[in-house]
Amino acid sequence: MNDKNFITSGRNTIIHKNRKFDLLVINGNHPVAIVSHAGIGLYKGDMPQKRAEAKKAYQEVVDVSASEVFGEEKTLVFIQALDNKEYKLDYSKVGTASFIKVHQESYL
Repeated sequence: MNDKNFITSGRNTIIHKNRKFDLLVINGNHPVAIVSHAGIGLYKGDMPQKRAEAKKAYQEVVDVSASEVFGEEKTLVFIQALDNKEYKLDYSKVGTASFIKVHQESYL
């Protein structure tokens, strides 16, 4: 059984569902975002090459363009994190303060 630590909703929303694992969100050649139980930020570490390496580090790689996620690169990705906030990753604003923004303070 291949249990994921996230689910997708709609055309561009990722829902983090396991507090123990962090999500590494990849969208083409753009910067990698890390989603943890405490929030979201830019990932500065080395990318795990294999799924087993990621699992040992309590991480899961989420490739937005993979067919089991969205099937294509996205300009906007919404992430519902375990800190009860929904974040917006706007890949048209990479490198600015508007790249990662809180979209909703509480989505529940």
